[in-house]
Order: sequence, then structure tokens, then C-alpha cells
Amino acid sequence: MPDTTGAEFALPHELAEEKKAKWQVQRERLAASSFYRQHHVDAPLQLPATLEGIGELPFTDKEDLRRDQATHPPFGSYLAGGLESVSRLHRTSGTTGQAMNIALSAHDARLQAEVAGRAQSAAGLGPGDTVVHCLNYQLWMGGLTDHLGLEATGAMVVPFGTGATELLIRTIRELGINAISCTPSYPARLAEVLDEHFPDIEPKSLGLRKAFMGGEPGLDDPVFRGRLYDVWGMRAMNSNYGVSDFLCNFAGQCTEQNDLHFMATDVAQAELVVPGEDTVVPWEAGSEGELVLTHLDRECQPLLRFRTGDLVRLTATERCTCGRGAPRFRVIGRTDEMIVVRGVNAFPSVVAAAVNACPELNGEYRIRLSHPPPYDRLPLEVELAQGHEASDTLCDALNKRLGDTLRLGLALTVLASGTLVRTEGKTRRLIKEYA
Repeated sequence: MPDTTGAEFALPHELAEEKKAKWQVQRERLAASSFYRQHHVDAPLQLPATLEGIGELPFTDKEDLRRDQATHPPFGSYLAGGLESVSRLHRTSGTTGQAMNIALSAHDARLQAEVAGRAQSAAGLGPGDTVVHCLNYQLWMGGLTDHLGLEATGAMVVPFGTGATELLIRTIRELGINAISCTPSYPARLAEVLDEHFPDIEPKSLGLRKAFMGGEPGLDDPVFRGRLYDVWGMRAMNSNYGVSDFLCNFAGQCTEQNDLHFMATDVAQAELVVPGEDTVVPWEAGSEGELVLTHLDRECQPLLRFRTGDLVRLTATERCTCGRGAPRFRVIGRTDEMIVVRGVNAFPSVVAAAVNACPELNGEYRIRLSHPPPYDRLPLEVELAQGHEASDTLCDALNKRLGDTLRLGLALTVLASGTLVRTEGKTRRLIKEYA
């Protein structure tokens, strides 16, 4: 029988006393942070005695942290303890700006693995599975930290990393690996290498039956996951949602439904706010806003009301059919990836869903911005699926269908299958070619 005693199975109100006690400890850590005493734009902050009072405090955002690390290297003045408290250093991917140094104490590292394990377990990974982990182990948290989260499920973890895809295929076959942890775009690269170097091996015969993914938009789309199942015979799960500055992985799907469970209700306080404003949105099903997070249990670099930049919709707060009481949500997009085209907001995740819904396309796309806004059309590159050839009639039909779905004008470029570069790490879907 699965263990149902973890915090993710409790309803939020059942954790109130535990969170109250943790806030008393965390309040002292924040009070010891010279960032919040001296260097935050609103310093010194007067920390409330109760958790309910944090809604009156100012926010912390990514630019605050970037400036602080540049002035107080290597970890910023928001390192609450001294350097002797740090047992591990990671670095963010830097996909949205300057890479940041992340400090973890031994306690922080254990806690991250525990919370990540909750997400991976909910998605169906556990004892008896052998999962190959194909994310970058070089400084980035997605390597080692996610590896330890996979281990926390009781599964056997093969630490493969990125690159050497031919060796990966041979390793999967030799070890009888049944699961893979990777980005959603990586199976496309894996299929390319299979076709080039192992033409007698069909993707389904490789034996991968489970996929645990995160880090890129579009994974919540059932059409995309259906395509992976048809090609590979694998059940793809969105099991790895996190914010590196806060927690590497704190949300994932369960096997009963498609939304993300917030698995850190005991160690983090979550809020929704109106993007670009200070207005708090009620924490109730149907609410949408930017996700704001406060650490309740963090020794190194504790953050207070951190604006994640992620726009989410809270979908449910009652107990799930899987038994978990953790609230559920969907990621709509990012504040820094929103593209406004003649008054219509477009996000890569929405574009991905529209592209995946076209059977003539294989799901690969890029949004390539050659100049700063404003935009009267969305510049979109797409690839045809195998067996389809470009024609004026097809291109016109795709342009109209995608434009109608997205409710905006397109500058559509239709490419042959295999034209866009496949990557072994995160695939950049939104490319800004201007300074």
C-alpha cells in the first residue's frame, strides 16, 4: 500500500499549526538576512508575528536577487547563514537572464529531494522502476537535485545526463530501463538518433513505458502526450515543475488527472497576485494570477513573497481522487514570455497546444522575434509531419487554422520535418534576436 501520511495528502487547513510553528523559525532566519535588514529596496522589513500578516509585506523579485548577487557575490546578502552553512552550490540555467548561484544547506538539499519525490511518486514512479535521468548534471539543479528527487520515490535511477544519445539507446536496451526523466522536447532528438543509427529499432520496442518531464511549455496538452504514447508507448507525465531560486521541483501531476498538485504546502506559503500589481487574488478555485512564494523552511537564501513570473490558474482545492489534499493548478504562461499581438496576449504554451492540434504538423515550433514590440503578427515557424509536403494550399490552410485558434495574425513559415534543431536540454521556443 502507498504511504499516505505525507504532507501532500493533508488538506491545507490540516497543516495550519505545523505552518505556524515553522513560520516562527523562518521569521528568525529572515530577520538574520542582511538583504531584508539592509539591502532590499524596502529595507528594513518588519516581519509579522503570524503568517497571515505577510500579505502586507513588499515583494521580492528576480531583479532584486540579480542586483544583490552582483553586489554581494557569490550568493547575495540574502544568504541568511554564513558560507559555512552552504553544503552545495547550484546555478540556474539563465534562460531568462543572468545565471544565479543557488546555495543549499544539507537540510535544504534533503528537503528539496523529499518534496520532489512527492511529485515524482504522484506521477507513477516508484519501487520496481528503473529510470534514466537525462538532464544536465553540470551545475544546473535539474541534474543532481532532480536525481535525488527521483531516488526518493524508491526507483532505481541511472544518472546519464545530456549528450551521447547513441550510448543512451544502448544503455536503455542493455539495462531494461522502463522510464525516462527528460525535457518534453528530448524524445524528438531520441527519435532522430534511432532513425539514423538504429533503423531496425522502433521507438515502442525500446521499452520506455513511463516519462517524467518538465522544464518546457506544452506538456499539459493531451494531444502532445497522446503523440508520445502513440510513437513510444510511454505515458508522459508533467512531474517536475519548480522555480530554481525557490524549490527545484514542488509540483506535478498525479495519475488521476492532468493538473499540477502543489506538493510543498507544508514548507511554502503560496499566493496569487495580479501580474504587474500588488493586488492579491483570492486563493480559490478558478482564480488566476502570478504565483508568489514564501519559504517556511529554508536555511540558505530564504525568500519572502518571491514573484516567480509564472502565471497560474488554481483549478481545485478539495481532495483529489488520488487521495492528495494538495491544491491543483495549471501554468498558463510567464510574465516575461507574454507576446502582445494587436492587443491579444500569446504565450508559448498556448501556441504549443495549437500546433499540436494540427495533424499535418509534428509539434516542433519556434517563435522568432526579430525586433522589439509592438507586433502586428506573430512570427511562427512550424514543421510538417512525416509524409506531408508543403504546398500553397496547405500553408494557407494552416495559417488560417492556427490564426483562428490563437485569435491573432501570423507570419507563418512552414518547414520540412527535421529542419529545426533538436536539443538534449531545454529547447528555446521563444527566441529574441534583438538586443
